[in-house]
Amino acid sequence: MAITQAICNTFKKQLLEGDANFSNSSGDKFKIALYTSSATLNSATTSFTTTNQVANTGQYTSGGGLLVNQAVSLTAGVARVDFADRSFTGVTLTARGALIYNTSSTSTNAGVCVLDFGADKTATSGTFTIQFPAQTSTAAILRISG
Repeated sequence: MAITQAICNTFKKQLLEGDANFSNSSGDKFKIALYTSSATLNSATTSFTTTNQVANTGQYTSGGGLLVNQAVSLTAGVARVDFADRSFTGVTLTARGALIYNTSSTSTNAGVCVLDFGADKTATSGTFTIQFPAQTSTAAILRISG
C-alpha cells in the first residue's frame, strides 16, 4: 500500500473536457478526505473511496470536509488554484495522506489530486489541519504551466 502525491488522471481528462470549474462563486464543490497508510492512492485514483479512509472522529466524518475560498489566478504563464486551510476539530486520528475530489453532480466524486503527507500525521483529542501552501507559481497546491 502506498500514497503517492499526484494529479489524478481523471482530473486531467476533466480539464480537457471543460468539466472542472474552480470559480469561487459559481464553480464546482471540492472536498478533502483523509486516508491511513494502508490506502493506495496515486494518479490512477479515479474517485473518492471509503477504503482505508480514517474513521469518523470529532468533526471528521466519512467523505472529509468541504474546501472553501477557492481562488484562481494566473501570473507569468502559471495558472493556479488555492483553498483555505481545512481543520477538523475534536479528533483523534492518524492520516498519511488525502484526496481532493470534485463533488459536483457531473463529476461523481472524481479525484483531483492525491496529497502525500510524507509520514503519518496524528491529532489526539485536538485539531487536525491541512495547511495549503502559498498560492504562488512554484508552490500552489494545483498549478498548470506551459
